[in-house]
Amino acid sequence: MTRKLEGKIAVVTGGTSGIGLATAKQFAAEGAHVFITGRRKKELDDAVAAIGNATGVQVDSSKLDQLDQLFAAVKDSKGRIDVLFANAGGGGMLPLGDITEEQYEDTFGRNVKGVIFTVQKALPLLSKGASVILTGSTAGISGTPAFSVYSASKAAIRALVRSWILDVKDRGIRFNVVSPGATKTPGLVDLAGPDAAQQQGLLDYLASMVPMGRVGEPEEIAKAVVFLASDDASFVNGAELFVDGGQAQV
Repeated sequence: MTRKLEGKIAVVTGGTSGIGLATAKQFAAEGAHVFITGRRKKELDDAVAAIGNATGVQVDSSKLDQLDQLFAAVKDSKGRIDVLFANAGGGGMLPLGDITEEQYEDTFGRNVKGVIFTVQKALPLLSKGASVILTGSTAGISGTPAFSVYSASKAAIRALVRSWILDVKDRGIRFNVVSPGATKTPGLVDLAGPDAAQQQGLLDYLASMVPMGRVGEPEEIAKAVVFLASDDASFVNGAELFVDGGQAQV
């Protein structure tokens, strides 16, 4: 059976854990050589070893000079990008009244600025017909207490894609958003703090809000990203694919 990404060159930002790591593994399993980024070297090296057909580049995606180093490495090694998964991001929880400039700068720096310049700096390397996938969130279309800054940053991702597909229509590049619901990743459980009981309590609470009765697994999101990256989605462009167990659909 032909693998869906055979011979493709893929870049996954934020590829050392959670959805990014699961997707990088799935890309490699489908035949792609994967460049992954991460901010911490040990985690980056561990992820590269776990993925197999991968190259790690230590990058903070909110730092433009580090993005330049990433794409210089890709250009020197492979010369092109067929699939870009702009996944790096994150954010914490603060209610209105407690929001700080630091939280705003960190969240929008990673989730909006980092994504804009990741894509823009990758543009010269994107092959004709390349697929670009951005990580959104169900938080971008629904309200969550103390999560307004993060939610706004993910709503911005959706808005960017609507315009970008028009900017590059002469190149045949597809842009899509994958928007996970509650997914069992380190970034999610860490919102509850270091206590294991509190972490499980958060997961149980989130599961109670999902029609399927559970939170998602990173591998389930990864499979949706592979679909958007592959020729199976050749006429899917400008879409937001919710992978949320129905959480934001009812």
